[in-house]
Amino acid sequence: MGLIRRARIRDVQEIRKILRTFADKGVLLARTLAELYSLVRDYYVYQEDADGPIIGVSALHVCWDSLGELRSVAVLEPYQGQGVGSRLVETCLSEAITLGLEQVFVLTYRPDFFARFGFEKVDKNILPHIVWADCVRCTKFPECDEIAMLLKF
Repeated sequence: MGLIRRARIRDVQEIRKILRTFADKGVLLARTLAELYSLVRDYYVYQEDADGPIIGVSALHVCWDSLGELRSVAVLEPYQGQGVGSRLVETCLSEAITLGLEQVFVLTYRPDFFARFGFEKVDKNILPHIVWADCVRCTKFPECDEIAMLLKF
C-alpha cells in the first residue's frame, strides 16, 4: 500500500527531479535546489516501500496567519490513478488541521481532482498578496491560467 513520510535532506534531489518532470510540461512551478532545501520540512514523499524510490510528493506551506497552500502535488505517471495523489493530499490536509489553519488554497490545472476534497473555485484576487511571491518566477506570470481553489475547515 506504500508509505508516506516527511521528506528528508537526502530526498531533495529526487523531489526536484519529479517536480521538474511536471514543470517541463508547464503544469507545476519548478523549484530550485535552494528552495527545496529551505522548504524541505513542507514536503511529504510517497514510496511503495522504505527502500524504494520516491514516486510522489506534496507540500503544505504555511503562508500567513490561518492560511496555507497545498503545493507541488505530483505523482510519477506510471503510478497515477492508484490513489497516491489522494493520500498525499489527505496527509497535507490533516497536517493543516493539526496546525490550526482555517483555510488551504491550491493553484491548479486539475480542479476536479481537488474538488473531491472539498476545495471550491475562487477568484484569485481574494488571496492575499503574499501568496503571489513565487509567481513572479513562473513563465506564465502575470497571465496566470491556473485555477484558484480554497478549502475552509
